[in-house]
Amino acid sequence: MASLQLSLRDRQVGSIEKILNLNQAPSPNSEQHHDPANPSGLIPQSTPILDSEGEPIWKVLVFDNLGRDVISSVLRVNDLRAWGVTMHLNINSPRYPIPDVPVVYLLEPTPTNLQLITSDLSRNLYSAAYINFLSSIPRAILEDFASQTAVAGTAESIAQVYDQYLNFIVSEPDLFSLGMGSGTYWALNSAQIKDEELDAVVDRIVSGLFSVVVTMGTIPVIRCPKGGAAEMISVKLDRKLRDHILNSKDNLFSNSSQRPTSSAGPSSSRPVLIILDRQLDIIPMLSHSWTYQALVHDVLKMHLNRITVETPVDESNPARGVTKRSYDLSANDFFWERNASVPFPQVAEDIDAELTKYKEDATDITRKTGASSIEDLQNDTSASAQHLKAAITLLPELRERKATLDMHMNIATALLKGIKDRQLDNYFQLEENITKQSKSQILELLNDDDKGKEPLDKLRLFLIWFLNTEQEVSRSDMERFEEALKKAGAETTALAYLRRVREITRMTMMTSAPSQPAQQNSSTGGDALFRGFSSISNRLTDRLKDGALGANFENLISGVKNFLPANKDLTITKITESIMDPASASSSAIAKTENYLYFDPRNSNARGTMPPAAQLRNQQSGAAGGMMPGGLGGLGPGTGASFGQRRQGFNEAIVFTVGGGSMDEYGNLQDWARRTGGGGVGGAATSSGAGGVAALKKRVVYGSTELVNAEDFIAKELAKLGAESA
Repeated sequence: MASLQLSLRDRQVGSIEKILNLNQAPSPNSEQHHDPANPSGLIPQSTPILDSEGEPIWKVLVFDNLGRDVISSVLRVNDLRAWGVTMHLNINSPRYPIPDVPVVYLLEPTPTNLQLITSDLSRNLYSAAYINFLSSIPRAILEDFASQTAVAGTAESIAQVYDQYLNFIVSEPDLFSLGMGSGTYWALNSAQIKDEELDAVVDRIVSGLFSVVVTMGTIPVIRCPKGGAAEMISVKLDRKLRDHILNSKDNLFSNSSQRPTSSAGPSSSRPVLIILDRQLDIIPMLSHSWTYQALVHDVLKMHLNRITVETPVDESNPARGVTKRSYDLSANDFFWERNASVPFPQVAEDIDAELTKYKEDATDITRKTGASSIEDLQNDTSASAQHLKAAITLLPELRERKATLDMHMNIATALLKGIKDRQLDNYFQLEENITKQSKSQILELLNDDDKGKEPLDKLRLFLIWFLNTEQEVSRSDMERFEEALKKAGAETTALAYLRRVREITRMTMMTSAPSQPAQQNSSTGGDALFRGFSSISNRLTDRLKDGALGANFENLISGVKNFLPANKDLTITKITESIMDPASASSSAIAKTENYLYFDPRNSNARGTMPPAAQLRNQQSGAAGGMMPGGLGGLGPGTGASFGQRRQGFNEAIVFTVGGGSMDEYGNLQDWARRTGGGGVGGAATSSGAGGVAALKKRVVYGSTELVNAEDFIAKELAKLGAESA
């Protein structure tokens, strides 16, 4: 399937490269935008377009905050320079004239931004302006901009104006967010927000999803539960896609070699866009995880693929204090790409294996040249020319591997410190079997002063138990739990809201028994898994002198539990399976999605009518009162799927959660795709014909309004709603 050849990240980078190339088409000889072997992520021979004298056209890049986030998540400074960008500046920062250089703008089409562009051009800051909007500019704002341009007399300075449909942020090859901040869940569930504000939030989501669909290059079938924000967004997106197809003579989904036509062939050859309300399952937003990527997001507060960790100034002298270092975790980091979704104890084994490989390669080079170390080799002139040439060729790659391993060693150390201080291994293990915990056991844990240093972890554990348990929790029970949480130092405002939504969440969650039991500490398995950490600690100084972490590493890992998590599917994964592969899905999952609405923007029959924002608010109030979204009691107009549409399969899906996304859900979806069809970017069909859908490799793109960690979700969403409910 053609749409599987490039990931969402590949496609977005390709669009940004074209913008940096002044919207000139890429070289026809280039079949892909990325070279996996190149750390920068770009093909080394790619060059900016040339002027009439054969010289590169150097330029200035100006962006707003969203434009900065879009670019910084997928490109680095070296990548920008490769495309002729000499300076990159925020439009809100002070800027000085560079009159002989063209400027490329990448920003949202807001009145404020357009006023700043007009001001730049009227002051002759740059020679020519190539204006690129992250989303389609509304006609009224475009007319205002035209009026400003006419009054200021700056029309001759404007070389291009383009709508680029890039108002979404890609963190991983198949992971994106709309960058809407951590207040979307509150806005969609608050009784205090005005209808106009609610409409603005919904319109922003629709605009972002439209851009994702345009970038993916094919029009999807849309599925969503009845009622709530998911339905409203689906209806508006369906209408937006229909209007574009009907009213655009040359629409965005035609005449592109990378965009397969969706009108021919079965629906299974097109992706399905599954839009879900966060209310369906809140637990992944609260849970502790044990995978490398999720731990980095939770413990180290990763944002836009950037984290900050504290490292000792001098490992041999801890008294000298620590310094903060920032790292970028990109999809082109070989270690991150291979281990992001791996349980944390297994990451240690791979670090150890990579350290061993690095040591062997470095030793091999130095032995051939006669140098005593890699550092000496750079200044050694006595080695034979042939060996020296080979060594110099390998030096950049070795230095880069060393820097990458240094970085991940520092990250692993910071994670281990966080795990030990907060006892995250204990919390994760308890959450794996949360339904087995009694009220007395939970109360005892909340009153235990030795269960970590972070009160928020106790609150998260209790909320997960409260949302999962089948036991009756009386008012007096809640008072005792709340008193224990307050005594531990936790802020309990969120409890008032979760008491209201507990019943609806329990109806929509789908728990599943592990397909294999969690591997706990044992005399063989546990020791083997943690051997990686021990070997690193014992031999680190010999392997990486400059990045040595010393004996403190041994102290960090002592007492940390070692086990593999149970292999179980989350609610959103089971919903995705029931829509993508109904033949393999459980009957309970199919029952939950049986009444999901069906929209096909290419089909004049599969459409619905537009519900107003006030109706959305009423539906949410009904949900809080116990009505199940997606069930037969769902309100609001829409198109129900026929039996054939409900049972058709899909090989590719975009799963979007309205109100916040979770790294746990992303990892769980990718695990399911790999487990059931070998998923992943670049997947190809392994069979065809009748029943071939289940035999094809599956791919799932996960997106949300914002990737939110548990701390922000509780403090900025649930606590605000709890204060309103009190």
